[in-house]
Amino acid sequence: MSQMSTLSPQTPHPMKKKIITALVAVALGHTVVLWGLAHMKTPELKPVEKEPLKVRFVKIQEPPKPEPPQPKVEPTPPPPPKEVKIVDTPPPPPKKVEKVEQVKKAETPKPVAKPVEVKPQPVAQPAPVVETKVVEKPAPVVVAEPKPVAPPAPPAPPAPPAPPAPPAPPSPKSVSIGGSGVQWSRSPKPQYNNRDLQGETRRIVVLIEADEKGNIKVARVTQSSGIPALDEKIRRAVMSAKFKPYKENGIAYPISASQPFELTLNPNG
Repeated sequence: MSQMSTLSPQTPHPMKKKIITALVAVALGHTVVLWGLAHMKTPELKPVEKEPLKVRFVKIQEPPKPEPPQPKVEPTPPPPPKEVKIVDTPPPPPKKVEKVEQVKKAETPKPVAKPVEVKPQPVAQPAPVVETKVVEKPAPVVVAEPKPVAPPAPPAPPAPPAPPAPPAPPSPKSVSIGGSGVQWSRSPKPQYNNRDLQGETRRIVVLIEADEKGNIKVARVTQSSGIPALDEKIRRAVMSAKFKPYKENGIAYPISASQPFELTLNPNG
């Protein structure tokens, strides 16, 4: 309408109608567009699924720097050969020059002696000369007296003959105990209980060595019971025992024999 009011009254009538028609058409077009936009449905946007980008950092190594070219070393030319003159006659040897250094000693001033008064001294009279004669006496003659001669010593008596060595003891004979072998005069009596046996039967074998009188000298366990304390008890009981002298053809011999011991459990504990 404002545009219509601005038009001059000289504008022809048909032109005025065209302008009004155009304005009305533009207004209707805008209205239709606005109405369409208001009633138009917004399209639904689907989310786009994209895989995450994998980024890998790569360290770029710088190429090694080329080494600077080393300066070329020019070879030094060899020194020129020296000219050597050949002399037919050798030169005379040099003279030795000796240097003599004169050292002047500083002259020390001599002290001036003071005049000394000389007093006259009395002249000593010479002593009378006495002549002495030395009379030499003859040395006394010493006559050696003869020493008495000792009578000769009587001859030493002959040494008594050495006593004969005692005969070596006979070697021990290996015999059995009992029967035709050696007999006990005091048999061993070991004392033990079920606690020493630790709940089971034990067996011990003792090797015995005795002299010709039957005294036991050595008792050694050759088969152990498995219990060292029990072995020691049996060995001590054997050492306190004694054999009857063992004789062959009326001669007593030392003996060695083995004695087994069967150690059983006591039902009474």
